[in-house]
Amino acid sequence: MSATIDAVTSAAMQSTLPARVHHLQPAALTALAVALVAGLPELFGDEGRLAAVLVLQLGLVLTWVVVTGIQGFAGSLAVGAAAAVAADLVLVLPARPELGDLLVVLGVGFLAAVVQQMFRRPRENLVASLAGAVLLLVSVGALAALLLLGRTPEGHGRTLVALLAVGVALVVGHLVDLVVPRPYLATGVPRGLLGLVVAVLAGAAVAVVGRDVGGSAGALPALVLGAALAGVTAMVALVASYVVVEATATGEERAIPRPEPSLSPWALSVVQAVLPLAACAPVALALQWVL
Repeated sequence: MSATIDAVTSAAMQSTLPARVHHLQPAALTALAVALVAGLPELFGDEGRLAAVLVLQLGLVLTWVVVTGIQGFAGSLAVGAAAAVAADLVLVLPARPELGDLLVVLGVGFLAAVVQQMFRRPRENLVASLAGAVLLLVSVGALAALLLLGRTPEGHGRTLVALLAVGVALVVGHLVDLVVPRPYLATGVPRGLLGLVVAVLAGAAVAVVGRDVGGSAGALPALVLGAALAGVTAMVALVASYVVVEATATGEERAIPRPEPSLSPWALSVVQAVLPLAACAPVALALQWVL
């Protein structure tokens, strides 16, 4: 438990990752992820959407287990991958799928994660590893919500606008924080309030400009959609940056010891790019029903 508390309350972690890598690589991967989710359905229909979502899910499973140092590497990968596939199937196979169907996957996945963590030997960092596994299950389940977006001609346009709003907000936030990460939102994390505000404004602007494509009733609903998605994006991007800083901290600043002395910057960037997309998927689906 103390390791988990230290990870949250550490006051001045110092990351070994250069600011340029911290921001530019996730921005590039974000553009690639948005292009994947938006482009494959155009080329291959629902099968393309399923392939794109599954790529993001499996990429997040692999990199999350590596970056966070979840103990029981092979078992954690198996549980995460199985949850990703199961989440996709319960939203693809039924004629009228509902987001609530994911509760079965999350419930079984949670039990599987508990059993996997309890039966591994030795049981080091049990609480921290279980917490990381649960967050991974929720994230891959959230990404599956993308499968429910765009199933109608009107929904397809809204999905495109929502993806662009999220992608632009994430990229703009990284670029602004690369130049002016002020004032700091968390000590030791290169993310600033200016970048967060500009990211929200950029996402809202994209939604307003694309409101005709998205089929919004007017400028105000489009503004609400863009601002809400961009706000969620910016906040989760801050969390992802904190995870990266903690993962690349050295010595006693590292909350969870890892066998590897270094991590691939690309693995870190995948987490920074995909985790905000996962958080925004169910939010976009909810706003599509409301607005």
